[in-house]
Amino acid sequence: MAPPMSADQFLTALRAEGLRVVEVDGWRTHNRAGHGAWGPLNGVMIHHTVTHGSAATVRICYDGYDSLPGPLCHGVITKDGTVHLVGNGRANHAGAGDGDVLRAVIAEKRLPPCGKADTDGNARFYGFECENLGDGEDDWPPAQLLAIEKAAAAVCRHYGWTERSVIGHKEWQPGKVDPRGFGMDWLRERVQERLK
Repeated sequence: MAPPMSADQFLTALRAEGLRVVEVDGWRTHNRAGHGAWGPLNGVMIHHTVTHGSAATVRICYDGYDSLPGPLCHGVITKDGTVHLVGNGRANHAGAGDGDVLRAVIAEKRLPPCGKADTDGNARFYGFECENLGDGEDDWPPAQLLAIEKAAAAVCRHYGWTERSVIGHKEWQPGKVDPRGFGMDWLRERVQERLK
């Protein structure tokens, strides 16, 4: 368990990993404070957006929807590999998930299958939404995959976590399929190599 990073620490960690970062106006104070806890932090969650077009994707992740207010993550990773910071603090990205999965993340062990939604993930995970239609056909450009790897590694490096602290939304919440188009074990292997 770990306390949340400050906005400056988060930005510094991402840039130190070699990422191109864009600070969206207002991101440092944009959060869901007052709607649940933010921390202690235990991991990084990867999502796909089911959107197309960088500007529209960033705007949706910042603003959210009528039924789900933004921010919908902390960083949006667009097709060109840029990380757009849209939130700092609690964000509406993980929702309720499996407490057994959280316990495995904390222990940095292999994840069990998720079968229940009994634990608040928004309090416990940094979230990165990745621009992709999520249909299994939309491509994942190399620059974007590298940025996903670097962003996950940046958070893990800050906290001294291993690659086991990186999970997909589909590994957390029953019924979710994201990210679709690459495997989470494959991503964790890449993060592991980067953290050596």
